[in-house]
Amino acid sequence: MPSKTARASANTAASKTSASKTVASASKTAASKAGSRTTASKTASASKVGSRTSVKPTAKPAAKVAVASKPAVKPVARAGARVEEPKKVLTQRQGFKTGEFVVYPAHGVGQILAIEEQEIAGAKLELFVINFIKDKMTLRVPTAKVANVGMRKLSEPSLVKRALETLKGRARIKRTMWSRRAQEYEAKINSGDIVAIAEVVRDLYRSESQPEQSYSERQLYEAALDRLSREIAVVQHVTETEAVKEIEGQLAKSPRRGAKAEAGAEADGDLEADGDDAAVADEAA
Repeated sequence: MPSKTARASANTAASKTSASKTVASASKTAASKAGSRTTASKTASASKVGSRTSVKPTAKPAAKVAVASKPAVKPVARAGARVEEPKKVLTQRQGFKTGEFVVYPAHGVGQILAIEEQEIAGAKLELFVINFIKDKMTLRVPTAKVANVGMRKLSEPSLVKRALETLKGRARIKRTMWSRRAQEYEAKINSGDIVAIAEVVRDLYRSESQPEQSYSERQLYEAALDRLSREIAVVQHVTETEAVKEIEGQLAKSPRRGAKAEAGAEADGDLEADGDDAAVADEAA
């Protein structure tokens, strides 16, 4: 009996000892977890504080670097590369300058708008840019060909006066076929000579008492009158309408044709019909 009781008491004491060990280990585990949480929170707070303090000093050095930056260096042109030079504006060539009125024989009075350079077939050419306002046309003439095409300056006032005096003279009509006379008139109109153009106006003019002009005569008369009135208007600084009135006033002062001249005119009319018939025959052939 005493032995059984001793054993029971020994077992009870052993169980209590093991229970106390278990409780102690559990308390240690809890303590370790609490410590890890504390260290994690401290680490997080330390990192936040460090990040806040590290951001502030980075702004000022960047500004200093920007101020101290050197100006950009211009690129140096490579050897052999073509550098385009600014084009020079040409204002005068061959005695003609921009803005000046000139006479081009085939078209009459025009104004030089500019002098430009163009490359044609690999060759550089200088060109007069001439504008004919009434014809709504722009013409480009090489500066080197001015003499060949007959381009000239406006007539002097003394020459204009001489042309106006020519209008008061007696008409000189040759007794030849109209086709030949028409060619002569066209050549005078396109010559650019103001006195020769005045002769065409004088010879083709018809007063109210004289027979009307034929269609071809009227065409040549109006072409010559237009060329003459344009140049007179620019030289005298008047309108073309005023220039035409001055021309017609001079024509009205011309002597009337006598009976002999009228007979000659009728003969010219017969020759004109023959000339027209010959022209039709040539076209048919």
